[in-house]
Amino acid sequence: MALRVKAVERLLKFDKESAGKYRYVMKPELYTSLDQKKVIREAALRSGVSQGVMKACWDAAGEVIKAWATEGHSVALPGLGTMRFGLRSKAVEKVEDVKSGLISARRIIFTPSVDLKDELTNTAIQITCIDRYGKEVKRVTSADDGEVEDTEQTPGSDTGNTGSDTGNTGSNTQGGGNTGSNTQGGDNTGGGSTGGDGDRDPDGGTNSDE
Repeated sequence: MALRVKAVERLLKFDKESAGKYRYVMKPELYTSLDQKKVIREAALRSGVSQGVMKACWDAAGEVIKAWATEGHSVALPGLGTMRFGLRSKAVEKVEDVKSGLISARRIIFTPSVDLKDELTNTAIQITCIDRYGKEVKRVTSADDGEVEDTEQTPGSDTGNTGSDTGNTGSNTQGGGNTGSNTQGGDNTGGGSTGGDGDRDPDGGTNSDE
């Protein structure tokens, strides 16, 4: 079994005046979404219980996870990892300025288990290269080290510390996905947010994750 990735040749423009350059941009080739009924049916077959019992357990587990996570717990997802809630907010200097309006976004944070990361590490990646004319020109099987990014350790992620969300680094380009620069359109397959001490906002605060 392997993960499938497409590398599509796209015209990337680094500014409005530039004629642009063609670059191969990689993005995951996703399968169709699996609905809940199909997942429950497959889980029932693998466990030997009826679909009705499996659905009842599925719904109950979902309610428990939702209730405990919204109480501030980091909740285990069987065989997958843990889930917790976090937030993005501005940092202020004076206690008088602390208010709920500083919160810019609420977040759901998933931390994969060691087993899940190992499974992803050991899964091969097959890359299909497609040129600007839509023609397949090459196929590549991954030879990378299979490193899995840990969002809990990535600068700029929600780690409980006063980090910051400084956005994507690189130049703005049009077309394709994010391959180290911030592109418009397409999927993020590389690059991404970097942390730091925070970006100053007009009101004197800094953006931070927690």
